[in-house]
Amino acid sequence: MDPALQRYQKQILFTGIGEAGQQRLLNSSALLVGCGALGSVIADQLVRAGVGKLRLVDRDFVETTNLQRQVLYDEQDVADQLPKAVAAARKLARINSTVQVEPVVADLNRHNVLELMQDVDVVLDGTDNFETRFLVNDAALELGTPWINGGCVGSHGQVMTIIPGTTACFRCLIPSSPQAGATETCDTAGVLAPAVNIVSSLQVIDALKLLTGQADQIESVLTVVDVWDGTWRRLKLGDLSKQSDCPACRHGERAWLRGEAGSQTTVLCGRNAVQVSPADREPLSLDELAERLDPFGSVSANPYLIKFSVPPHEMTVFRDGRAIVKGTEDAAVARSLYAKYIGH
Repeated sequence: MDPALQRYQKQILFTGIGEAGQQRLLNSSALLVGCGALGSVIADQLVRAGVGKLRLVDRDFVETTNLQRQVLYDEQDVADQLPKAVAAARKLARINSTVQVEPVVADLNRHNVLELMQDVDVVLDGTDNFETRFLVNDAALELGTPWINGGCVGSHGQVMTIIPGTTACFRCLIPSSPQAGATETCDTAGVLAPAVNIVSSLQVIDALKLLTGQADQIESVLTVVDVWDGTWRRLKLGDLSKQSDCPACRHGERAWLRGEAGSQTTVLCGRNAVQVSPADREPLSLDELAERLDPFGSVSANPYLIKFSVPPHEMTVFRDGRAIVKGTEDAAVARSLYAKYIGH
């Protein structure tokens, strides 16, 4: 056996992968959107399995409350105030140095999504909000790139793999964003780590099928699991795009990709926080901003972000101009604080 394949020996022995499949996996690339609960498990499994290149995109930083279920992080990452993408990449490099891991500290949005997706073989969803999923669905349909949706709240979760032109797409199942308060969130229902592990593992299984050239083994289904009740359902979707006259995959509508849908503020699940994203996306000088904010509150900084505390609120400002405003779930309050202290 090729020495480069030795570390994957047990995986190669599995007939579904084999040496040929492993070689294809080593030459493959994946994009992971979100490095939180689902994303950290997905990244860990893909890197151990030997995906050739993994691009990590995440807008957030590591906090103590993440450690209950986000397996790539530890207390030192919290102390260092590291962005999740950076902390994850560092840990993954120690797990498998032969995999090219590219961390991107950014908010996936309509301005960068096509660039971040255009050279990968599959996209995996580790997000916690519908708007990003609709955006990924638009971009995946535009580029013809498969993507694997996953979600987890409380003790239950769901997985759906979308192969453009073959399976139903995300908007076939959910035509538009649910109204606020219409669905459970981790704010209201919490989340159990075993549910996260199962959902993310199911996502990785379909990624392995796609990356080893076995897309024909993937059905158009929605898998729903509840780890507390011990229930498992597979809902066959068939060709929903034709049955539902889907505006996205049947008629080419790209409302999120074109900016016709979506917002510039996002309430972050379970965080009592709001993300504010400036429309112009101009990069900030963190050193200059830290100096300017210093007279008004407590400031700490690293090469990736600034934390600025003005009780009862705390702002974490990233180089791309985004800010996470903690201490409120009111988007208007968050935007007001952003305008007052950041100014654009």
